[in-house]
Amino acid sequence: MLRSLSGNRSDDDQLAELYAAHRLGLVRLAILLVDDLASAEDVVQDAFTAFASKGARLRDPAAALGYLRVSVVNGSRSALRRRRTAREYTPPRAVEADGPDARAVLSEEHREVLVALDQLPPRQREVLVLRYWSGLGEAEIATALGISRGTVKSTASRALASLEKILPNPEEWR
Repeated sequence: MLRSLSGNRSDDDQLAELYAAHRLGLVRLAILLVDDLASAEDVVQDAFTAFASKGARLRDPAAALGYLRVSVVNGSRSALRRRRTAREYTPPRAVEADGPDARAVLSEEHREVLVALDQLPPRQREVLVLRYWSGLGEAEIATALGISRGTVKSTASRALASLEKILPNPEEWR
């Protein structure tokens, strides 16, 4: 992985040395971008984790710090996007089950959704189930299914559009 950075020391030793030498500077960079120490430390940790997993593929070992800086900047942007999305999130309307009739209607709606899900292609069904039933984010879904985040987004969009066509009165379940 980092063999060419220096001599014949182990990869772990070299990574630890790189971490000790540059972690603090990268955390400072991330703090300036995300304005939060905990988020900055997470961003830097993620950058080093990604570096450790891709280090063997770096053509120029001197580019390690550059790779880490770019990774920190990109990770900071992502953290800010997630933060903005969380602030703008409006939870769906609360379903109030007043009595047995309301629970029966809700059960019927759930059955309709499950039947509609069965009509979707497998990939679309997987993405929706992981997102809405398992509560996973795009990155987690992408990892779980071995696809890119962009594919997760487009697949979810197509799946929701298909469900709107399949389900009766889709405006009621929004």
